[in-house]
Amino acid sequence: MADVRKIAFDVISRVLYEDAYSAIALNHAVKENSLSPLDASFLSALVYGVLERKLTLEYIIRRYSSIRLKKIEKKTLVILYLGVYQLIYMDKVPDSAAVNESVKLCKKLRLYKSGGFVNAILRNMVRADKTYKLPDKTDRVKYLSITYSCPEELVNEWLTQFGDDLTETILKGFLGRPPITVRVNTLKTTKEELTKSLEKRGVIVENISFLENSLHLSHTGSLEQIPEFLDGHFFVEDGASQLCAEMLGAQSGETVCDVCSAPGGKAFYSAIRMENRGEIISCDIHPHKLKLIDSGAKRLGIDIVHTICRDASSEDIPLPKCHRILCDVPCSGLGILRRKPEIRYKKDTNIDILPKLQYSILCMSASYLPRDGILVYSTCTLRQEENADIIKRFLDEHPDFAPEPLILPDGIRRQIDEDAHCLTIFPGVYQTDGFFIAKLRRVKDAD
Repeated sequence: MADVRKIAFDVISRVLYEDAYSAIALNHAVKENSLSPLDASFLSALVYGVLERKLTLEYIIRRYSSIRLKKIEKKTLVILYLGVYQLIYMDKVPDSAAVNESVKLCKKLRLYKSGGFVNAILRNMVRADKTYKLPDKTDRVKYLSITYSCPEELVNEWLTQFGDDLTETILKGFLGRPPITVRVNTLKTTKEELTKSLEKRGVIVENISFLENSLHLSHTGSLEQIPEFLDGHFFVEDGASQLCAEMLGAQSGETVCDVCSAPGGKAFYSAIRMENRGEIISCDIHPHKLKLIDSGAKRLGIDIVHTICRDASSEDIPLPKCHRILCDVPCSGLGILRRKPEIRYKKDTNIDILPKLQYSILCMSASYLPRDGILVYSTCTLRQEENADIIKRFLDEHPDFAPEPLILPDGIRRQIDEDAHCLTIFPGVYQTDGFFIAKLRRVKDAD
């Protein structure tokens, strides 16, 4: 029988102390240990739960520990994260199991001196009915930081930019696992046909109001075991990312380039929208990611997507003139914290140099647009420096481009005051990731 808590300990330790990516480390652990669906689900809940609630867990541990957090050995601290998380957030785990299994984990890891310490903290919590007092609400930054486990610097930045109510909506939106959002491949089926066939398999299917051929799925089990997925009747893509591809507006017969394409969802969306007629050039700097795009396109029956290994900030490999170009640039990822909860705790993120790279990619890509061509710039972050500021600078320095107003679908409205050619989508509002989209048109030939 798999020791899921020990596996969770290993995954969390790798993410926190070895800079592993949570999703990759988790998937590797599931396959390496041949976990059953039930065990895999429990492992996922433990790993993502601890990473998501890390600051809150540390706050609670401080309330019950006589030893300062910085003085607690790292392995012991991870065991405490797991034990406290189970006590506070996992109602189906008996308190006795949370305590006893944490102590056993100390012994398995030969942390013999830590066993009594962990036992005392967790049992004291149980005796106190697991109570703890959050910071006073009058200190909004600290209160929101601890309540939603988000660093004070980020909370303060968002309070300043977006105000109290929207900031709390954003923070709430980062809690819990994201829904499985899929795009129907209308080259092979219809939304109605796919819905019927999935429901026959016990999958719960919900429509998405602002996307015509997209669905939320739950109770799916492993997607790779679903015949409709294997047959290419749908692919997974967050709603905000799909909306970005919709705003690009690719038309049948056009030449389109996705300059930072991996894993390919927006290219697939555009190909389906184009009825598999025309050409989509999907570029990425990593060859192994291009293989994933090729594989996905093949599964979906798409043959107009052609991949190129290319650095989007360099002119070493030129592109042909394109009717439309999508620049979904590398970013700080602060809109996808529910998918990658560890991002919020990282210190060395190169966040200050990202705008330079993003602007370079935007300028380089724009040079391949003819007059009247369309360019969409997007990120999955909420930082103004990576979003609206980039677009403003570009328009100021490129008089041959003009803002192109976004036509928003029914059900989508702006949450902040922003220009008509820009849209910021916030977590917690539409069951999507956080995303920024801007649309530009070339109005005259370059000088």
